[in-house]
Amino acid sequence: MADPRLGETERSVLTKQLMSARRAVRAAKEAEDPEAEAAAHRAVDQAKRALGERGPVWWTDGSPDLNRHMAKNTPYATWYAEVSLSRR
Repeated sequence: MADPRLGETERSVLTKQLMSARRAVRAAKEAEDPEAEAAAHRAVDQAKRALGERGPVWWTDGSPDLNRHMAKNTPYATWYAEVSLSRR
């Protein structure tokens, strides 16, 4: 989730940058160009940090940062297990 303090225009620009960087990762992989792929991954990371999806947390309520954790390894494990079972 993007930082809600970002303005709509800024969020939109950053999201476009992120999507472009992701396309660059795919293209570099297809071209088997490790240098271009590394640069594209850095661009993805930079965009995600600017959006508030990585790096320091932007919320102030003291909740832990559970991004990049598997749901089964978080306080949401029970909910996740129930949802997984209901989809079967």
